[in-house]
Amino acid sequence: MTIVNYLSNLAIPFTILLIIAYGLIEKNKVFDTFLDGAKEGMEIVFKIFPTLIGLFVAIGALRCSGILDFIINLIAPVVNFFNIPTEILPLAIIRPISRKCFYCYRK
Repeated sequence: MTIVNYLSNLAIPFTILLIIAYGLIEKNKVFDTFLDGAKEGMEIVFKIFPTLIGLFVAIGALRCSGILDFIINLIAPVVNFFNIPTEILPLAIIRPISRKCFYCYRK
């Protein structure tokens, strides 16, 4: 177990050093490439943010109104028959909706 802890503590610094070494070998400007990636990441965040806020509001409204609990209570017997824990049902119900909303940002 101590070997796993030791390796997990070294994983991120080793990955960073590996990326820098690869960039130097390929003669790329590592920091400029990093900044371009960070800029692109921020653009993606700004595109997804309104959708994310809308999903949080919709999920909060479903939970507060009791509709989500009602749906879970309706399908709980079927889920219990297959020995699936009912605690994951809110995620299973909301996941397809959130996945569809984020597909339009994958380019």
